[in-house]
Amino acid sequence: MTARSAGRSRKSAKSRPRQTLIILGASGDLTGRLLLPGLGGLLAGSRGVDLTLIGVGIENWTQAQWQRRVKISFGAEACRTERVKALLAATRYVQADVTAAEDLRELLDSASGQVSIFFALPPAVTVKACTALTAIDLPRHVRLVLEKPFGTDAHSAEELNELLARLVPEHNVHRVDHFLGKSTVLNLLGFRFANRLFEPVLTSEHVERIDIVFDENLALEGRAGYYDKAGALIDMIQSHLLQVMAVLTMGPPATLEAIDLRDRKAEILRATRIWHDDPVASSRRARYTAGTIGSRKVPGYTAEDGVDPALSTETLAEVALEVRTWRWAGVPIVLRSGKALGDLRKEAIITFKQAPLVPHGFHGTAAPEQLRIGFTPEAMSLQINVNGPGDPTEIDPVEMTVDFGPGSLSAYGEVLAGVFDGDPSLSVRGDTAVDCWRIVQPVLDAWRADKVPLDGYRAGGTGPTKWKRALGS
Repeated sequence: MTARSAGRSRKSAKSRPRQTLIILGASGDLTGRLLLPGLGGLLAGSRGVDLTLIGVGIENWTQAQWQRRVKISFGAEACRTERVKALLAATRYVQADVTAAEDLRELLDSASGQVSIFFALPPAVTVKACTALTAIDLPRHVRLVLEKPFGTDAHSAEELNELLARLVPEHNVHRVDHFLGKSTVLNLLGFRFANRLFEPVLTSEHVERIDIVFDENLALEGRAGYYDKAGALIDMIQSHLLQVMAVLTMGPPATLEAIDLRDRKAEILRATRIWHDDPVASSRRARYTAGTIGSRKVPGYTAEDGVDPALSTETLAEVALEVRTWRWAGVPIVLRSGKALGDLRKEAIITFKQAPLVPHGFHGTAAPEQLRIGFTPEAMSLQINVNGPGDPTEIDPVEMTVDFGPGSLSAYGEVLAGVFDGDPSLSVRGDTAVDCWRIVQPVLDAWRADKVPLDGYRAGGTGPTKWKRALGS
């Protein structure tokens, strides 16, 4: 079994019970841009589901409007399959108040089979909807699917966990992190634990540092309503990149089942702290100014529609961490994410320590070996030092590359497959959601107290020019 199989149920499509998916917030951007396309790809593939789809929103949409949205989001190819044609004919839209217990009761009474509720809603509205569900005799087998952020700090994440526990068991709560649905991230497991060559050297004895980078060339793109109150640290590092870090550094799981995978990730996150326990020296933040990305002119962040300059929201964040385990103690792990950058970088870089001695007589530059695992494009490369052509005493760095190739499903297709299979392997467990907030809280406190300057960088650049020193060095 390959790592890409992680989180996938062994059940065949024929063995799955009849499913009903209720999407709360069906008219929103998330539903149209990510959720429905992912569902369409899943239904059109070999792992299709016998599904009834119910869209729910406050808007007064007609059935024709809803069916058109579903059809456009699914795409022409998916809509040619018989399974999708049947779903399109039966899907319905319900205008309802998702925070009203009576409206939610009527929705659940009209659903059949295994029911999953997807909260494609702002976090505050999700909490209100879940609170309303406590007034209903909710069947314990119902599955609840939530989008990040899971709370606004450790305390609110714990309160959310307590609220959800009143509704359904933890294994029926799917906290979505679509990064964990990407085949490249799952391939980390296969790469690490199926290769004796690499796993023994992934320790503090041999590794100098680890960098996990998610730099985007997209700017705000109309997301001010959410992003301006979150910023890069909460939007990306507190959630997605900490999860990637946990997969990259966790110990070997006994199996690829949810309980083993999530236990190993939890161990890593419990052991993670800010580098040297110093959030001021081990973090930095910046915000983009006007510039050009390719041929596209980008206004400065504070000139974007809906932005409140007084919030001092960062669009680029870096945080240095340490995983205080026997394997990783002393290795700086730097998480970085930013918007409106010229170089699109989505990768994890493991930099090894230099060889202690190159024998006298060799010349040239022996650079530290680097293992780069790309998320976009999905590939892995290893940079090593070899004797160059011509002069056999000259050392040259060379790069060996392997293409992972994309998975058969999109990230949201993988997420939904896990939901329908009742497999939470790719979702965030409640205790780790709390730990992710605990890890970044010292940085948030330092930033809110203005102990760390808010630097600037030109849109389309690589970041602030003053950031020459590598964080964590």
